[in-house]
Amino acid sequence: MKQATHMKDSGVTHSKVTPEHHISPLQPVSSAKVAVPPVKVPLEARLLMKFGEDQGATRLFERENYGPLIIQKPLYQEGPEVCQVVMVHPPGGVVGGDQLEITAHVGKSAIAQCTTPGAAKWYKANGYISRQKVKLEVGSHGSLEWVPQETIFFNNAHVELDHQVSLEKDATYIGSEILCFGRTASGETFTNGQINSRYTIRSENQLIWHEQFRVLGEGPAMKSPLGLDGNTVFATLIAVGKVVPASLISEMRETAGSITEGVGLVGVTQLKSVVVARYLGNSSEVARRMLLGMWGLLRPAMINRQAMVPRMWNT
Repeated sequence: MKQATHMKDSGVTHSKVTPEHHISPLQPVSSAKVAVPPVKVPLEARLLMKFGEDQGATRLFERENYGPLIIQKPLYQEGPEVCQVVMVHPPGGVVGGDQLEITAHVGKSAIAQCTTPGAAKWYKANGYISRQKVKLEVGSHGSLEWVPQETIFFNNAHVELDHQVSLEKDATYIGSEILCFGRTASGETFTNGQINSRYTIRSENQLIWHEQFRVLGEGPAMKSPLGLDGNTVFATLIAVGKVVPASLISEMRETAGSITEGVGLVGVTQLKSVVVARYLGNSSEVARRMLLGMWGLLRPAMINRQAMVPRMWNT
């Protein structure tokens, strides 16, 4: 097994500028120093993971990281066939200008699951753009589940998200996201800022899913029926792989409606090999229960395994 861990701290550089003063002979010379705010240096962090199948077990053969973006010890909650990793961003939040990049390679017949210990928080931009780029590659007959906990955009955040998935023949991908625009439970709203998101999936080099959106805190998309329609939580689960029967899609729709009990909007759609389930409302907890319900129905059909909530979600 090859393991390599590379860490390099990103320091913050403080610049002090001494302004020039024009001194008149009639003016006393002042020795007072002029306070200059520190220069913002964006934090950069990268994480690379490579999984492979080894005699029926999935192993994390390689991992590399730069900056404060790490993974904990691989977990085997379901046995050796499924390798689960918990991605950790120690600062606890992303501030203006920070740059994150995550890459995962899942080899032939390997089964991997990536999650997070808590919500991702994107804070005030302070005049900078924060970015996150995710690149996921799954080999033939392999499977990857990307199931982070919710993402919270604080007011005045300026964020760009780029999520790319590449699948080889007979590979499976299940990904979910819960986007929260402000913290409604705390009375916080998203009335200023900008979120740009792009999500693409390719199967055998063919583009099968492309989605992008742009939300301005003060823009019409926050209120328009064609946008968030005044809601603050938008959740999506996308599954690609085996074509599931129409009866399962019907069961998913019934289950989604039962879980949400008419609070918020839900929808389930199948487009050839892509299944999409969505929630639009004001509760991240309802969104989580709804997506877990969809995952619980899809996972046995797509990778022949019962859904198990990651233990980290309960800590």
